[in-house]
Amino acid sequence: MIAQDILAALRRMGIAVDDAATGDRLTGGVSSDIWRIDATDGPICVKRALAKLRVAADWQAPVERNLYEARWMQRANAAVSGAAPALLGQDEAGGMLAMAFLPPDNYPLWKAQLHDGHADPLFAARVATTLVRIHAATAPDPAVAAEFPTDGIFYDIRLEPYLVATGRAHPDMAAALASLVATTQANKRALVHGDVSPKNILCGPNGPVFLDAECAWWGDPAFDLAFCLNHLLLKCLWTPAARDRFLACFDAMVAAYRSGVAWEDPAALERRAAHLLPGLFLARVDGKSPVEYIVDGQDKDRVRRVARALLSEPPDSLDTIRQAWTGELRQ
Repeated sequence: MIAQDILAALRRMGIAVDDAATGDRLTGGVSSDIWRIDATDGPICVKRALAKLRVAADWQAPVERNLYEARWMQRANAAVSGAAPALLGQDEAGGMLAMAFLPPDNYPLWKAQLHDGHADPLFAARVATTLVRIHAATAPDPAVAAEFPTDGIFYDIRLEPYLVATGRAHPDMAAALASLVATTQANKRALVHGDVSPKNILCGPNGPVFLDAECAWWGDPAFDLAFCLNHLLLKCLWTPAARDRFLACFDAMVAAYRSGVAWEDPAALERRAAHLLPGLFLARVDGKSPVEYIVDGQDKDRVRRVARALLSEPPDSLDTIRQAWTGELRQ
């Protein structure tokens, strides 16, 4: 039986649902409760933002981010049809949104495929191409900025837990990490997803589908690029046998994304992404949201070694980071 407040929110959205509707709570979310619900016209997916995220650290986040996630979905689908699930409704009072349910048999999770060693550079390039098309479509539109007054939310659920918190764990790197925060905040150029991770990307029959845009922000698109590339590097420790394929995906993503940057100098955007990535790299072992699959102390130290060296001498190209990580993996 589905809770009455969820059924009430669905009705406020204009979605027909029976009092005895059934469904399943879906797993995997740390920031929201997610359900598959059998509505009158078929299964749908409902998402409600949590005020306290499900992580070990005390991590609070405003629930109004659900509204901006819904807006991101609309903007993304306007830029690239099918880039996000179809939005069926959004209930600001309940902090919930409803979207099309995409069956996992037809829309496998990219993270699961990467874990199994299925790392396809062509798909990684499609992820980058879709992402850069969303950035390019929104960059020249000043109306988008007004729809996303989310500076505070982005700081609370991205910049503080990743970069500021990591600075507390590495005090000698705190100034460098604070500088990354300032640079990211100063380069507001396009609509940012904010959580471009393989766990939030489905491998759809017509291309990638992006989920969980709770961090949606009018800001620096270099953050999205660096955030996703960071995961491809970290996966080398999760599934070592596929290391070379992960690195090939890294290369494909960089090339595809750079080729679509038209709103600014691609080299300038790459430089910001290259400066930012080591901070995000270090954050995934020592920030508020460490990746769950790097548990070995020696592996954590490998990440720390490379990240700290690159924070001390910031690279201007993403390939420099790739080469530094490749050298560490070969030792």
